[in-house]
Amino acid sequence: MGKKRKHSETEVVAPPKKDMSAEERPKRTLLGWKDKSEEVKKESDSAGFRNREKVLVTCSRRINFRYRHLMLNMVSLLPHCKKDNKVESKASKGSTLNELVELKGCSSCLFFECRKHQDLYLWMAKCPNGPSVKFLVNAVHTMEELKLTGNHLKGARPILTFSDNFDKDAHWKILKEMIIQIFGIPKEHRKSKPYHDHVFVFSIVDDHIWFRNYQISVPHNEADKVPRWGVENMTLVEVGPRFCLNPIKIFSGSFGGPTLYENPFYISPNQIRALEKRKKAGKYAKKVKAKTRRKMHELSDPLEPDEFADMWKE
Repeated sequence: MGKKRKHSETEVVAPPKKDMSAEERPKRTLLGWKDKSEEVKKESDSAGFRNREKVLVTCSRRINFRYRHLMLNMVSLLPHCKKDNKVESKASKGSTLNELVELKGCSSCLFFECRKHQDLYLWMAKCPNGPSVKFLVNAVHTMEELKLTGNHLKGARPILTFSDNFDKDAHWKILKEMIIQIFGIPKEHRKSKPYHDHVFVFSIVDDHIWFRNYQISVPHNEADKVPRWGVENMTLVEVGPRFCLNPIKIFSGSFGGPTLYENPFYISPNQIRALEKRKKAGKYAKKVKAKTRRKMHELSDPLEPDEFADMWKE
């Protein structure tokens, strides 16, 4: 009998099986197909800083309908904002608003405060450490009131433009930085669109900040097609709303604290109304004085009796 072969010699080595699973398809986005390698590169690039700015927008009780519509217009323009219930306009509103901002997970606040049903004040604050600014809002025109022809997509990111005056003084630089942080929509925000189709314009005229919103209109005809970065054929069409901000004070804290800047040319609406009333009161006082002077003149210089007054009575 022959020798038995060892067990290891009888075993047949099986060839390695091929991986029959299909390759993972690249992810499809609005801008085309995206590979995993590109995603890893982008994640490594953007790992340093990501803008997580969120803005709380609220108003005070007993607000006028016109100012409420302005607040709703601002909510529609800022997809990264959160709207909350009305807050009582009291001395303790600062602590209340700071708590609301913390509960909502926001980092900034826009508070529309209405007084006497006719004066609108806008608080723009970075919470919880500040700074904060108090504005008087004038020349308010809402989108519904203007009925302009401009129209842009809801949630699209705006281009912020500023006039050259913002770089002159320190307080204008602070306001510019706060406006950039609050009105600038973060990149890749879940409620925003990944392109720009409108412009926010902030310009300083007579120490007031004037706000305008324009749509970037591009011709879509094949003959008039605009090349990439071709700005010559683009036009701006106003959308709205319009308003004017008169800065009153800049505080180092959130809704209070030490005053960093105070506007020396600011006159409150109450003082303006008081001056107008005094002018009207002056007119009335002049009329009363004129009447008394007339009576004194009549008493001092009476008319002579008429000879023919009783002639026809008989």
